[in-house]
Amino acid sequence: LHKRMGEAVARVARKVNDTVENKADSLDLANCKLMTFPVGIYKAVRSVSEGIRRISLANNELKSITGRFVTTFSQLTELNLAGNYLHRLPEEITSLLHLRAIDLSRNRFRRFPEPLATVPALETIDLEENEIAEVPTDKLASMALLRILNLRANPVGPEVRLLVRPLVPFELLLSPEEPLPKA
Repeated sequence: LHKRMGEAVARVARKVNDTVENKADSLDLANCKLMTFPVGIYKAVRSVSEGIRRISLANNELKSITGRFVTTFSQLTELNLAGNYLHRLPEEITSLLHLRAIDLSRNRFRRFPEPLATVPALETIDLEENEIAEVPTDKLASMALLRILNLRANPVGPEVRLLVRPLVPFELLLSPEEPLPKA
């Protein structure tokens, strides 16, 4: 177990170092078995955090994302958090003024993460395979740049299915409705 953990830590360190040394605009920590975002990374990327536009933390074991994470990477345009155990987002997410795409598919959201409704540049929200039943349609309708909201494989209620253009200016992706059982 310790050997595997050591390898995972080394892999994260390598990826962070690559980002810092190459002043890369992306940080890929997908599939690193992270349970939290390592605090040490904040120091390591301090010199380049403003330049990081894309972060992938997909397929880890994250249960939450902190406000510090969001404020550190304030210039993000893409955030991939797919395949974790997230059920909410920090309020600070609203400060990501450049965020255009967020992937929250395959997480544990039961409700639409409301702070996203005030992220001004957001164009794509992927919430496929969560447990979302209700969606704040009024708030979403006011998101000027939203183009795609993916709610496939969620138990969304029938009222969400009534949201069609021109009511909402974005593409709403839903799973086909289950046929009603025959009596």
